[in-house]
Amino acid sequence: MSDFLKTLGFALLLGCAPMAMAQTNEAPAPTGTEQTPADGVGSDGLALGEEVVEEGVGSTYIASEHGDWEMRCVRAADGNDPCQLYQLLADEQGNAVAEISVFGLPAGQQAAAGATVITPLETLLTAQLTLAVDGGAAKRYPYTFCAATGCFARIGFTGADVAAFKAGAAATMTLVPAAAPDEKVLLKVSLNGFTAGFDAVNTANGN
Repeated sequence: MSDFLKTLGFALLLGCAPMAMAQTNEAPAPTGTEQTPADGVGSDGLALGEEVVEEGVGSTYIASEHGDWEMRCVRAADGNDPCQLYQLLADEQGNAVAEISVFGLPAGQQAAAGATVITPLETLLTAQLTLAVDGGAAKRYPYTFCAATGCFARIGFTGADVAAFKAGAAATMTLVPAAAPDEKVLLKVSLNGFTAGFDAVNTANGN
């Protein structure tokens, strides 16, 4: 996320035509019927591409969807794939800005759930990250580290926090851009489907 409020776009410009087309000005003779090629190559000689599906150890897949959340799991060698509840967060203009992943923790710990929040590199770290449910009192969390993909906050939720998420409609996450420390970026975290998704994650992880 190199731009705080805009997603990156990529354009691919094709600079040359197929060799066969370059050697003649005549259009290909019509066949009368259009068929989908089995080898991924069109009638004009252009490769149409094939969908890449990564299924090896370490690859991520969406196991199920729950409202505005996805249960994403990582393939493990022993078949016990760890899962998390995931949501991509956008600003008011619809630009992807941050993402949050939530997972349950074994009973008996001070935190009932953990979460990883990834924000853009241009985030003002000293302002920290705040989260409030349905306009209630906000909690502030520090950032843990930054990497090429963004800045990470690894945080814990108490049982009361998880109960608030299950009962709430939406949470508000607040970030502060480093280039504009007097401004705040408010991101909506939908809680639609959180209860079912969180329970599904706990079941999948054996919690």
